[in-house]
Amino acid sequence: MATLHDRVPVPAFHGLAGVATRDVSPPVGIRARNWGPADWDAAEGQHRSMSLTAVALAGADGDPVVTMTVDGTWWRRVDDEAGVRHRVLEALGLPAERLLISLSHTHAGPVLCAGDADLPGGDLVPGYLDALAAAAVDAGREALGALRPAVLEWTTGRCALAADRELLVETPDEPRPVVGWNPEVPADDTVLVGRLTAAADGDGPGRPLATIVNYACHPTTLSWQNRLVSPDYVGAMRDLVQGATGAPVAFLQGASGELAPRQQYTGDLAVADRHGEALGHAVLAALAELPPPGTSWELTRVVESGAPLGVWEPAPSAGSTTLAVRQEDVELDLRPLPTIAELEQEWAGIDPGSREERLRRARNLRDGYVTGPTVRHPAWVWQVGDAILVAHPGEAYSRLQRTVREHAAGRPVVVANLTNGPGFVYLPTDVAYERGAYQAWQTPVAPGSLARLEAHAARLIDTLPGTPGEKEDQ
Repeated sequence: MATLHDRVPVPAFHGLAGVATRDVSPPVGIRARNWGPADWDAAEGQHRSMSLTAVALAGADGDPVVTMTVDGTWWRRVDDEAGVRHRVLEALGLPAERLLISLSHTHAGPVLCAGDADLPGGDLVPGYLDALAAAAVDAGREALGALRPAVLEWTTGRCALAADRELLVETPDEPRPVVGWNPEVPADDTVLVGRLTAAADGDGPGRPLATIVNYACHPTTLSWQNRLVSPDYVGAMRDLVQGATGAPVAFLQGASGELAPRQQYTGDLAVADRHGEALGHAVLAALAELPPPGTSWELTRVVESGAPLGVWEPAPSAGSTTLAVRQEDVELDLRPLPTIAELEQEWAGIDPGSREERLRRARNLRDGYVTGPTVRHPAWVWQVGDAILVAHPGEAYSRLQRTVREHAAGRPVVVANLTNGPGFVYLPTDVAYERGAYQAWQTPVAPGSLARLEAHAARLIDTLPGTPGEKEDQ
């Protein structure tokens, strides 16, 4: 039963924030072959700019955290990711648990692998990785230097762009699992949106600082036919939202292991832009339903009309100032892995370009991550006010975000795949292993790994302030 002056709070963090962006577009001619069927190697131009956004947050008396979102493909070697991240950590003076670098996972970006320097266009990759690290350092310093009172508020929207991509195709022998839209399975359509606004001062309301967008959908619109570097759908989404809000956009790729657009694998740039506009409008629709920054909804009065009318209005809200960080690896089992020689034999019948691409990926997966019968897979859990952020370097299926959101009992939970490293591997459902899905035979981790990561993330969430089993240290 409601009473006058009941409130419905907006999940928020009240503290300090700073934001900075950098253009991280690579040079023309860099290696950008991310698809086996491609008959080209080096990018011939650019569709939309590639961006890096750094968001620094701090409590009134606490140490800062920094999250960086990058229009990037995926790390193929542990050493390349570690080299960039450790350079940023050292320059910013941050402990390892207080920096997250998340890739958007565009499949139309430059190859992030210095080991490909011997391949066409690969000679530009080491220099690009160096420039990427330098841009991250600069943006991080600017964001930390710009820390000022701000409020970060969360809302949820819906977008139908993502679709299940585990399709079974009938063949004369038996159904074949392929990576394509399966119209019979619904997809997680959750868009989590954060509005970061400078605190109001005597000159008027605070200005927008950033929009944070968390959505799970593979950026695989553009494929082997496209010869331009592109952020895929993220670019058009960012341009639309930034144009409407006047603030930068930080995009965090969600748990999208089995999610992708219905229409994909094309060279048509307009399709990628259309996808981005669909997500962008969903973001703006969600933002439009938020009350003014720093407020919550309050039942202020009942007005007598033809019916008694309950009036809800925005009212000032203090919000949570908690900023807490947890980082802990989870041990995952490895499945029996074929040798490289066995893979060469297994893939002897496919076209040479696709075979070599698969073999290179298999070699890279084994370098620095696969070291024994089990692997240490890192995970980060941050509490930012009323919201929780769960991040890891793999490509988890969307069940991860559904599970941890249910566990968090209504609190906003950002789930970010492809964050930091090592462990750039799929974490599929056990059903995906049973049907022989690409994600399952490609990954080195065994069935049950996704469930183990889910339980691990839930346990870390339970150690946060204000949750069952919390620890006092922050």
